[in-house]
Amino acid sequence: MKIKANYANEPFWRESTIYSKMPQELKVLDEIAHNLWWVWNYEATEMFSAIDKTLWRKTEGNPVALLQMLSYNRLEEITKDVALMNQINAVYAKFRAYMDEPVRRDIPSIAYFSMEYGLSNILKIYSGGLGILAGDYIKEASDINVDLTAIGFLYRYGYFTQTLSMDGQQIANYEPQRFEQLPIQQLLDESGKPVVMEIPYNNFSVHCNVWTVNVGRVTLYLLDTDLDINSEWDRSITHQLYGGNNENRLKQEYLLGVGGILLLNRLGIKKQIYHCNEGHAALINAQRLADYIEKDKLNFNEALEVVRASALYTCHTPVPAGHDYFEEPLFHKYMEQFPARLGISWQEFMDMGRAKPGSNEKFSMSVFALNTCQEANGVSFLHGEVSKKMFAPVWNGYYAPEMHVGYVTNGVHMPTWAASEWRKLYEKYFGGEFYKNQSKAEIWEKIYTVDDEEIWNTKIALKKRLIKHIRESFEDYWLRNQNDPSKVVSILEKINPNALLIGFGRRFATYKRAHLLFTDLNRLEKIVNNPQYPVQIIYTGKAHPADGGGQGLIKNIIEISSRPEFLGKIIFLENYDMRLAKRLISGVDVWLNTPTRPLEASGTSGEKAEMNGVLNLSVLDGWWYEGYRKGAGWALTEKRTYDNQQYQDQLDAATIYSMLENEIIPLYYAKNSKGYSPQWIQYIKNSIAQIAPHYTTKRMFEDYNSRFYEKLAIRSDMLKDKDFAKAREIAAWKENVAAGWDSIKIISTSVDEDALKHFEIGKTMKMSLVLDKNGIKGDLGAEVVRILTDPITKKEVVSVFKMNLDRTEGNKVYYSIELKASTAGPLKFGIRIYPDNKDLPHRMDFAYVKWINF
Repeated sequence: MKIKANYANEPFWRESTIYSKMPQELKVLDEIAHNLWWVWNYEATEMFSAIDKTLWRKTEGNPVALLQMLSYNRLEEITKDVALMNQINAVYAKFRAYMDEPVRRDIPSIAYFSMEYGLSNILKIYSGGLGILAGDYIKEASDINVDLTAIGFLYRYGYFTQTLSMDGQQIANYEPQRFEQLPIQQLLDESGKPVVMEIPYNNFSVHCNVWTVNVGRVTLYLLDTDLDINSEWDRSITHQLYGGNNENRLKQEYLLGVGGILLLNRLGIKKQIYHCNEGHAALINAQRLADYIEKDKLNFNEALEVVRASALYTCHTPVPAGHDYFEEPLFHKYMEQFPARLGISWQEFMDMGRAKPGSNEKFSMSVFALNTCQEANGVSFLHGEVSKKMFAPVWNGYYAPEMHVGYVTNGVHMPTWAASEWRKLYEKYFGGEFYKNQSKAEIWEKIYTVDDEEIWNTKIALKKRLIKHIRESFEDYWLRNQNDPSKVVSILEKINPNALLIGFGRRFATYKRAHLLFTDLNRLEKIVNNPQYPVQIIYTGKAHPADGGGQGLIKNIIEISSRPEFLGKIIFLENYDMRLAKRLISGVDVWLNTPTRPLEASGTSGEKAEMNGVLNLSVLDGWWYEGYRKGAGWALTEKRTYDNQQYQDQLDAATIYSMLENEIIPLYYAKNSKGYSPQWIQYIKNSIAQIAPHYTTKRMFEDYNSRFYEKLAIRSDMLKDKDFAKAREIAAWKENVAAGWDSIKIISTSVDEDALKHFEIGKTMKMSLVLDKNGIKGDLGAEVVRILTDPITKKEVVSVFKMNLDRTEGNKVYYSIELKASTAGPLKFGIRIYPDNKDLPHRMDFAYVKWINF
């Protein structure tokens, strides 16, 4: 037998990491690194950069990885560097002073549930606006020092990293996160062992590790199912954000809702308010209902009163198709056990997630949230109005304008999103208490006292930093794709720091209309190639891997940007994340936003631009509908001219071209001898003074507290007092009304027929109603509903007039009203009755309605 010259089996490897041993005097660095407070405190990031600038850049600003990679010699050098040690001690002193403040008790305590959190680019548990908003929200909760606990997932692969082929194809790369290099810590029990939650699904259990993220003074708990003890199918529950099929989505939402509450129970955490950030978290209320029934011995209706009174649902979606729906067989597979625990039938449980109970509709998480949360809100004024219409079918006895759905316009966490250059300028002129009072507009008005040249120099510094990043990114991109080096040199040479820079960065969904600027390429070519007034446009954004339309938009923009007339004038930057977003939003001159009306629920990228002296050019939709001020940005009307979307796109594109040509570009280039336009600086000052203070998370949190949290906490305490006495009382009253509702008798109705036929402005019409309550307890309200058709717009305007309760005789109640005509036009009247109880928070809480035939 011939002996083989080479024979070896496959190698076996075990992974480990060699960590730096931190000297005692540097242990504080690890404490700071494991608290995301450093994300929004530039003194801390400057400190980590000073420790090793090269490593800081290599780790993409990850202090945990930075400290792990420091050499022993460098650690020794740091301890001997007096200036650096003084810097470290100063940062730690500021950190400890922040952390040691006692928590506030004048704001209700909150449990917050979200599928994603955008806290830092290094912690990939977010995809877009919903997550960024959630991350900003809990940072603000920390700054305000609220008793808040947040629940989410630790995704093994998170959302994808985007790379682009030379022909513009998006490539989605799912890279595993190395948990040991992240600013997270595994939750341990009293004996020092990892806490492993066992979450009961239907006929099986899923095990979860629990990780904590310190977000300043707030703790975020993250569930992680990637354990060997779980099946392959269950390990993947927390692999990807919004990954997998509809069944995996249901498993995720079950884990967030049911598992989230079970985790809080395990930790002994009780809060006054339970806040669902989108319908993904709605199943928290299924578990809460079960807890009150099983532990406190309430019946279903009593438990529902208690659960509803402490729950808020925030909707971020403006169209029904954007909500989560589950087919009944799939929903039954995972939720079969809950109706028995709640003491209701399967049909009754399904109906809690249907706009039309008794139908064959899919189970809607949003409808379930509406039925189990006392309060609901949209995320801007316009979105609140859109949500009223969208959710009106859930309470079909009422019209959209009557819905209890409110709104809180989203804001942004200013310390996170304002570049350090701007923050230092604000601190210099606005004073030391600025951050605590940043929602007060009068403080921001001090921007008018700042010298124009100082503002311009701040802008130029940030533009240069952005351009440096673009050049570095493009070099990497072209080298990676092994393309013609002369072409990349040509592009880099054309990037002009003196040009008007326009930025567009967001998720590439088709309704955001990233293509709009390319409607007339000839006109666009003239705009960007004017040698006297150069303009450059920078795009970035990701499309969902399943969104072919969004990916097609990216490909189209890259193809156009490669044409000779647009080379170096239109640039697409790959892998849009929080770090790139901050660079772009602070470095451009104009922020462009072109959503299809009214599909922008809020949008926050333009708000971030406001914090950085960047002017907005946007459709009056979402937050900009409220935020726009003349002389502080530019706006396309909120009104549609065409029903045909193609025609509307052409009109909007022409409007943008005209604004650029006739307003924006001339204003920017009206430069003085010092190289800047005083009129442009005035726009920046107006923007900062008149818009920015109204779109911080400080203002947003204050709105949530005044509009929802406070009244929820007060009513919740009232219902729980004296062994849930008031909750039992209201539930019993509702049961009585529901049982007797159909037996209410109409004794008589009357209306002034002559007045009805000849109803003239100034005249009155009398109406009356007599009912027999037939044993129903409590009061019934009666009202006239008038619908007037606007002769110009043809829209219906709903008005409601409460009828007077004249007297009560036993079960009989007598009502009357006199209506005065005040507006001309076709109209119709109706009379409806409803249960009336001062202890109800609003009509939708018990939406029984009977229309009277008269």
